[in-house]
Amino acid sequence: MIENLLRLYKERGRDPAILLAELIKQLRPASASHPEHALHALQALCHVLQNQPQLAPPLRDAILTLLAERKPVSLYVDSGIQPSSGFFSEMWRRISHKILPDAVDQNYLKDLFAHIFTKPGDEHWVFAVPDSAWLELLQALSFDQAPVALLSACMDGLLDGVQVLSYRISALGLEPELIRNHPELEDHQSPFIVQNIELNAFLAGRSSQPEKLDQPTDELHVLVMLDQCREIIARIRRNSSQSGTSIHLTFLLQRLTQQITRLETLLQIVVSLRASEDSNAAFIALFKTLVSAEGHKNDVAQHWRENTELMALRVTENASRAGEHYITQTRREYLDLLYSAMGAGLIIAVMSMLKIIVASKHMPPLTEAIVFSLNYGLGFVLIHILHFTVATKQPAMTAAAIAASIGESGGKAKEMDNLAVVIAQTMRSQFIAIMGNVVVVVPMAMLIAWLIYMASGVHFVTPEKARQLLVDVNPVQSGAVFYAAIAGVCLFLSGLVAGYHDNLAIYNKIPQRLRALGWLQKLLGQARLDRVAAYIENNLGALAGNFYFGCMLGGMAAVGVLLGLPVDIRHVTFSSAFVGYALIGLDFDVPLRVLLMACLGVALIAMANLLVSFALALYVAMKSRKVTFAQWRMLVKAMLLRLYQHPREFFLPPGKDETESVASRDTAC
Repeated sequence: MIENLLRLYKERGRDPAILLAELIKQLRPASASHPEHALHALQALCHVLQNQPQLAPPLRDAILTLLAERKPVSLYVDSGIQPSSGFFSEMWRRISHKILPDAVDQNYLKDLFAHIFTKPGDEHWVFAVPDSAWLELLQALSFDQAPVALLSACMDGLLDGVQVLSYRISALGLEPELIRNHPELEDHQSPFIVQNIELNAFLAGRSSQPEKLDQPTDELHVLVMLDQCREIIARIRRNSSQSGTSIHLTFLLQRLTQQITRLETLLQIVVSLRASEDSNAAFIALFKTLVSAEGHKNDVAQHWRENTELMALRVTENASRAGEHYITQTRREYLDLLYSAMGAGLIIAVMSMLKIIVASKHMPPLTEAIVFSLNYGLGFVLIHILHFTVATKQPAMTAAAIAASIGESGGKAKEMDNLAVVIAQTMRSQFIAIMGNVVVVVPMAMLIAWLIYMASGVHFVTPEKARQLLVDVNPVQSGAVFYAAIAGVCLFLSGLVAGYHDNLAIYNKIPQRLRALGWLQKLLGQARLDRVAAYIENNLGALAGNFYFGCMLGGMAAVGVLLGLPVDIRHVTFSSAFVGYALIGLDFDVPLRVLLMACLGVALIAMANLLVSFALALYVAMKSRKVTFAQWRMLVKAMLLRLYQHPREFFLPPGKDETESVASRDTAC
């Protein structure tokens, strides 16, 4: 079949684009799960070309004709590289073009890829075919024997692509946001500019001295400048953990990195061709990259994943620094966390009382949602200001700290053992925080209800409302566990909000801008303003995360009403408080089975809150740090072994000897 296709093309001189499209159709496997068909078909093509050498020139000239005549520059410099339109503009473009594809201009080689590689799965079989098979095809086509005019035109396209990329890198190197994050670019000669000067000198020198092609070339000057550009990009990314980042900066660094990589690839091909060296390997690497890029040019998921990775890393790093405060190592820290959680229990008992009062007023859904949100949000902010701890706020923070440790361990067994200890410390910290919340909030709620009854002679909650409160936490009679999972998602989102606002405070220099407000300085005085600015710098993320978490909890029921969906939330500490109010409302006349089911419901709500928020936060943190499955598997193995050998560590505080050893180790460090 392939032999007949080549013969027909040789005899009739058809459009080279049609020939290549039909040839790829013959190579393409029927199923993406069987790429071996493509390998066999490619080997058959190589066999035909080797045994019938008269068929090779038409196919070779067809490929070169497309590269020479169909405007290949856009393919070299745009395909697989982030556009300059911006993150959200590009995402919208991909969504709209996925619904209504682009119009194809046959004059551009980039557009012809859609006709040659028509299937979304073409990338898989192209990559599955080993490079050795593609090399065999290039050798069979004998590109070195092609007409000089065609080769020269193809070289011109490559040189144009090299120059365009170099100019674009220089332009991006002058972006104000890049200079803002690396001021040294203003003080010294920028490598983003120098690389273009060196490249133009290299191209001019080689074109004016064709007789010296066999001598060492000076493209090394260009490569050195490109390496320096990479170092600046890496330095900005490292510094962004301290100075913050933005979507625009993340997008800019991603685009620069891709352009530098593509320029190095094209430059390698140009140098190899001019020196009459074998450039087939570089051609194959570029070919596979272009096939992949064109196959994903409208892939919204890939665009989101690639561009949010670095942003997620910055957010989770901010969260991980906060999460370190929620991991107790010593007995003193363990007890301090217990007392802190107990303090939060006192406030949540009052917040639960206010929610019951507001719910009894039967306000309109929107008004009720706003009041609920303010009750939750301001209450959580107050808890943070008083340095108390809500247990369910821990997982979203500690998961990021654990992921950071996994990324640093590199999969080493010893490091994984140490990390298993960190997880044990995290689990016992979360356990004691829940216990601290619950053991105070239940008796506090009962005390409030009893005092109201003693003062007014009327129960705070009616028997009907009390029975409903017990049903709401019953895992069999209600969707308590499902609603607790929804609350876990809200907890996870609040962790991202906290990290985002921490990044925002650093990157936008909010504390410095507050200090520059003249009216605020007159109102507070310089000393007090400095304290306020320092507090905002260190706590903006936590304050925003707590407030938005309260808004999500308060507004979730209203969302369910508006959408007609069974959406609500269950939070372990509030559910415990409602059980306390219900017991007083029923004068403790509660069947044992109902009481046991309520206790079981509270326990399951706690598990759902923690597990869902922890799993989502850990997943995002691991993805942002590119933690592999192999590292994760080693961690699970080390953690299970630790649980078997030292189960006490996962629930109880360390002994005195262990506390002293930790303290001495910290002092030595």
